[in-house]
Amino acid sequence: MEGVAMKDKEWTLDDFEVGRPLGKGKFGNVYLAREVDSKFVVAIKVLYKEQLAKHCVQQQLRREIEIQYHLRHPNILRLFGYFHDSARVYLILEFASRGCLYAELQKCKRFEPRRAAAYVCQLASAIEYCHQKRVMHRDIKPENVLINGKGDLKIADFGWSVHEPSSKRQTICGTLDYLPPEMVMNKMHDAMVDNWSLGVMLYEFLVGRPPFEAKYLSKNDRKRAQKGMGNLKSVTLSPLR
Repeated sequence: MEGVAMKDKEWTLDDFEVGRPLGKGKFGNVYLAREVDSKFVVAIKVLYKEQLAKHCVQQQLRREIEIQYHLRHPNILRLFGYFHDSARVYLILEFASRGCLYAELQKCKRFEPRRAAAYVCQLASAIEYCHQKRVMHRDIKPENVLINGKGDLKIADFGWSVHEPSSKRQTICGTLDYLPPEMVMNKMHDAMVDNWSLGVMLYEFLVGRPPFEAKYLSKNDRKRAQKGMGNLKSVTLSPLR
């Protein structure tokens, strides 16, 4: 894909050989695919416009595409391009062959300190890059990190990301186990929320569970966060795993 004139290319589904499904989400599915001319392997994320409109997230998707398309970092999943038809939106994404970090953590239970440190260094580098580009992700968690064939991490899913984080924000978003105190208390927040989430992930890497799961979050705090977040796709209300 790097050799293709990405900015001049108007993609269609005919440009790809679509293979097996890789995952399923609230708004659509992800498939393994190969670009016909270059034979380059990618992941195609297919989102249904009807579902996007039903949940009023069209603007959120446009922002996600605009942000991720311009990010270039070895530990951030590339968005190579996008296109749409009458019913669907298609995102052409870098293929991470080893899947989701969350699944790897569940399989291993916890990571050895050396491995955890290597992962945190990669994620910290990617987060620092985002902040230098005035982007905050706002939903850093193992489910939103993928692993490529070399074992390197790739931050994905920029659905809650925003640009220009120098201005503080008050939107409650993300996943409850990783919410920083300022979000739980419905206070203004900035890019440092990503640093908090990374710290929570480090704890989870070493211990095998997040430090602030449902058992430890007060009922009032959970109600406050849940009320502010509404019925968002990333809300996690599960008890201890």
